[in-house]
This record gives sequence, C-alpha cells and structure tokens, in this order.
Amino acid sequence: MEFDDLSSKSREAEKEVNMLQMKIQEVNNNLSKLHKDMDSKKRFIESKVQFLDQQYVSIDSYLQVFDSAKEKRDVQKSKYNIADGMRQMFDPFERVARAHHICPCCERPFSAEEEDDFVRKQRVKAASSAEHMKVLAVESSNADSCFQQLDKLRVVYEEYAKIGKETIPLAEKKMNELNEELDQKSQALDDVLGVLAQIKADKDSVEALVQPVDTADRLYQEIHALQKQVDDLEYKLDFRGQGGKSMEEIQLELNTLQSRKDSLHDDLEKLREEEIFMSNDLSDFRMRLQTLKEDKEKAANALRDMKKAEKELDRLAEEKTQADLDEKHLAEALGPLYKEKENLLGDYNDLKVKRNHEYEEQAEFRRKYLQEFEMLLNVTSKIKEYHDSRKGQRLKELQEKHTLSESQLQSCEIRKQEILVELDKGKDLMRNQDQLRRNIEDNLNYRKTKAEVDRLAHEIDSLQDRILKSGGIPTFESNLLKLSQERESLLSELNRCHGTKSVYQSNISRNKVDLKQAQYKDIDKRYFDQLVLLKTTEMANKDLDRYYSALDKALMRFHSMKMEEINKIIRELWQQTYRGQDIDNISIHSDSEGAGTRSYSYRVLMHTGDAELEMRGRCSAGQKVLASLIIRLALAETFCLNCGILALDEPTTNLDGPNAESLAAALLRIMEDRKGQENFQLIVITHDERFAHLIGQRQHAERYYRVTKDDHQHSIIEAQEIFD
Repeated sequence: MEFDDLSSKSREAEKEVNMLQMKIQEVNNNLSKLHKDMDSKKRFIESKVQFLDQQYVSIDSYLQVFDSAKEKRDVQKSKYNIADGMRQMFDPFERVARAHHICPCCERPFSAEEEDDFVRKQRVKAASSAEHMKVLAVESSNADSCFQQLDKLRVVYEEYAKIGKETIPLAEKKMNELNEELDQKSQALDDVLGVLAQIKADKDSVEALVQPVDTADRLYQEIHALQKQVDDLEYKLDFRGQGGKSMEEIQLELNTLQSRKDSLHDDLEKLREEEIFMSNDLSDFRMRLQTLKEDKEKAANALRDMKKAEKELDRLAEEKTQADLDEKHLAEALGPLYKEKENLLGDYNDLKVKRNHEYEEQAEFRRKYLQEFEMLLNVTSKIKEYHDSRKGQRLKELQEKHTLSESQLQSCEIRKQEILVELDKGKDLMRNQDQLRRNIEDNLNYRKTKAEVDRLAHEIDSLQDRILKSGGIPTFESNLLKLSQERESLLSELNRCHGTKSVYQSNISRNKVDLKQAQYKDIDKRYFDQLVLLKTTEMANKDLDRYYSALDKALMRFHSMKMEEINKIIRELWQQTYRGQDIDNISIHSDSEGAGTRSYSYRVLMHTGDAELEMRGRCSAGQKVLASLIIRLALAETFCLNCGILALDEPTTNLDGPNAESLAAALLRIMEDRKGQENFQLIVITHDERFAHLIGQRQHAERYYRVTKDDHQHSIIEAQEIFD
C-alpha cells in the first residue's frame, strides 16, 4: 500500500515538474519575443532620430533630442511671432506719418523731406522684414516638422522603455521564481524516487524471501498429502491382502492402465503439436513486433521532422511579424514627410502667385510714372517754346509755371528714384523667389534621388543575399550552363516547330480548297454557335465546381471547428470527472474513408503522456460508460446549446464510487452554468440513490419523482421532497 502511494506521489511530482518545465519554456519564448521587439523598436527609433538629426544618436539620448527639438521649435516660433509683430507696425507707421506729418514714436513734426525719408526707410525695413520672415517661416516649419516626427516616436519609445523597465524584469522575476520552484519540485521528486527505490528494493528482497517459503510450504503440504496417500494405500493393502486379487482383476487393471497410458501419450502428442504451432505463432508475433518497432521509429522520426518544421514556421512567422512592424513604423514616419512636401509646394505656389501679382502692380505703377514723365516733358517743351518766342506779357507767368514745373519735375524725379528702388527690391524678391524655388526643387530632387539610392542599395543587398543563399557565383555559372543547354534545346525545338509550321500551312491551303465544298457552307456560323454553347457550358461547369469547392471547404472547416470544440469540452470534462491515474484525457479522431467522399470514421483515443491508444478493447466497462457520458455531454454542449433538455438514463452503470461522484459534480457544474437559461431541463433516471442524493439539491430543484410498482405490477409515480 505504501509503495502504491509513493508511486502515485512520484507520478504527480513528475507531472508538476513537467508542467513547470513547460511554463519555463513558455516564459523563455516570451522573453525572446520581448527582446526581439525591444531591439526592433531601438533600431527604428535610432534610424529615425539619425535621419532627423543628421548624426548618430543612441536611444538613451532620445529624450534629450526631443527636448532640444521642442526648445528649438519654441524659439523659432517666438522669432517668427516677433518679426510678424514688427512687420505689422510698418504700415501703421507710414499711414500715421503721411496723415499727420509727425513721427509715430516720438510725435516730432516732419518736414516734407524728412517725411519722405522716413517713409522710404520704413518701406525698406518692411521689405527686408518680409524677406527675413520668409526665412523664419521656413526654419519654424522645419523645426515644427522635426518636433512632430519626434513626438510620434515618443509612443514607440515609451513602449520600448516599458518593455525594458517593467515587462522584461517581471518576466525574468517570474523565470527565477519558476526556476526556484522547479529546483524544489525536482529535489522533492528525487527524494520521493530515492525512497521509492529503497522501498522497491525492500519489496524485492521480501518477495525473494517469500518465494522459498512458499515453495517449502507447498512441498510440506505435498509431503503431508503423499504421506496420507501412503497410509491409505497401506490400509487398503492390509484390508485387501486378506482376500487377494484374481488374475482377471489384475489383467483388467493392466488393460485400464495401458489405455490410460495410450490416452496420455495422445495428449502428449497433441501438446507437442500445439507447442510447435505456438512457436510458429510466437515467431510471427516477433516478426510483427519488429515491423511495428520499425514503423514506430519511422513515425517518431517523422514526428521529430514535423516538430522541427513547426519550429521553423514559428520562427518565420515571428520574422514576418517583425518585418510588418518595421514596415508599419516606416510608413508612419514617411507620412509627415509627404505632408511637409505638399505644404512646401503649396507655399511655393502661393508665393509665386503673390510675387507675380506684386510685379504686375510695380509694372503698372512704372507705366503710369512714365506717362506722367512724358507729360511733364511735353509741358517743359511748351514752356521752352514760350520762352524762345519772347512773349513779354506772359513771360512772368511762364516763368512762374516753369518754376512750378521744375519743382514738380524734381518731385517726380524723387518719386522716380523711389520707384526704381522699389523695382530693384521687387527684382531682388523675384531673384530670391527663384532661388527659393530652386532650393525647394533641389531638396525634392535630393530626397527623391536619396530614396532611389536607398532602394537600389536595398535591391543590391537583397540580390547579394540571394546570390549567397543560392550558393554563390559557381552556382550561377552552373545555372548559366544549364540555361544555355536549355536554350540550345529550345532552338532545336523552334526549328522543328518551323518545319511543322510549313506542313501546317500546306494543310491549311488544302483545307481552304476543301472548305469551298457544299457540305461546309456556313461552317463559321455553325462553329461559332457550337463554340458559344461549349464555352457557356464550360463556364457553368467552372462556376458549379467553384461553388462545390467553396461549400466543401466551408463544410470541412465547420467539421474541423466543431471537432476541436468537442475535443476541448471532452478534455475538460474528463479531467474534472475521471479519478484514475492511467488516462490523462480522451479525444475523438475522425479519418476520411476516401479521397472522393466526405464520409468519416470516428474513433475514441485515450492519452497518457505522449502516448495515445484506441479505447476499443483496452478499457473497462466503467471507463466506457464514463467516456460515453462525457462525449454525449460534449455533443449536447456543442450542438444543442439552445435546446435546453439533457436526459440521462442510468448514467452510473459500471461506474465506481469516485467516478460517480465526479460525474455528479460535473452535472452540478452544468446546472450552475445553465441556471440562467430559461428552457434548461435536466432529466436523470437512476437506481443509485447515493447519486440521486449528490445531484438532488434544494438550490436546483424542490422535489424529485420516485417510480415504484404495486402488488399488481402497475407503475406508481410519487413526487417527493428533496433530501434535507
């Protein structure tokens, strides 16, 4: 009894150790994924920051770069706001000076020359301020764009920091705890195995001592029986010796003994023949056993290859996920650049339109000035004519007009100089505009060229990787030789096809002559009609095949999903119900009977560790009943969720006490889970009163029905209260 208890404890301890090892492996895989994710985020952040900052920056300096970019954005924005405020003051200053002829700052009166000089200086400052504001606007936009891109990277950096400071330390802490627990469980398992080995050795010693004792006791019993037979024979001899035996009696006894000898000899021959037959069967069984062992080795090798392929698939899936993540990050990073490009192009177009408009205004102003200047020249020429004509009565008047005209001419000359200055400024602005446009175009071309260079470098690297993966230049040379041979064969095939073509052309000429006969009249129309009929039939067949394939795939997927769901419920119910240690869980497997049919043969398998066997012919009646009940419960849970009626007839047949109690507990859990369902009903028919006591509880029902027979063998149904 103690040996069995220790054996069960050792099995439980071994299961716990295996579970801990599986958990440790899972945590290791999780740690590996976290480290890969962390490295990916680190590379992504460093590459983006290096692209924005134009120098290598480690991920630890990200916050410093972010703060510096934020400060730079604020500084550039404040500079732009200050310049904009100064620009807004120039126009009011000029209007105040023109309207009131005073200084807008100190309110000092202006003379005409001082006022013109002040206005000219304000206009020069306004023009230079506008140019300066353009530069500040570009710098502020660049600083804001850089800050926005760094701000978008902050989420990735926070995830990176969280993984490094919280997630990975927690996983490592859990790993250490699991390792400590594994050490404790392994030590306990070693102790139990040591005690179990000692007890087993003691048991073997006792069994070795018990066997001679049993043999001696058996021999003593045989001696005692033989002694009793000897005494009986001596008594019979003494009793029969008084009368003696006749010759006939002795001969009869001899014949009887001879016949018995013959029958024993026949039995011996039969036994020898049976021994030979059994030896042959044993040889056959040994050969089958050897074949099965070889098949088992092949299956084990195939299973190892399958597991290796699954691991490779998992690794490739992780690499694909990582590549998708990098691609997503790059797409997010390129979005602001495209937006910035569109903004710059919009600003450039707006600036170009504005400058063209200003240039047209300046040209119009210059045209008007030239007209006024020509008008003044005409007036001056007339004054000169009047002066040359020496008209006395109008001399003084003409002199006054001449003086006035000269003053007007001087003011116009001053205005001309101002307009020329404005024109020079406009030309400078146009040149600066062209320079800015060229800079923007050069920047766009540079980015486009850089992207093309990066793409070509990536293609070169990928081609080099393909060359290395393909085996290098010798492999390509061998492929080239192979392709050359294929080319030669294709050329020979082409020549053969040319010969065949000439034969076909001669056949075509002959067939054209044949087509002119009466039996081929309207052959094109008839052929077209049949071709249309054929194509429509083929299209209908393809559509039917496509629909059949889609329906078949849907049915197969539905079947596999339902089988997975049923096996999951069966595994949970079995582990909750079965109290034995020989079967871990059971499952239903379906095998297709043919490639062209959709019929399945189902079999129930039992699992113990990594081994699985069919339950048919290998389990007890109780295990069969329990498996049948669990499978039916799983089918009802899967396909009859809205039905609500669950009927069980003698569910405890062939079940022992612990398994019956587990079944009752499972039914109680089902009732507890389904108590919110309005149409749920559980009907149990049983002779096991203990089982009825286990499932009959007041929180689930108020009464139960007992069916008995009266003296006339009539059934009587009585409602009775639930047991207190």
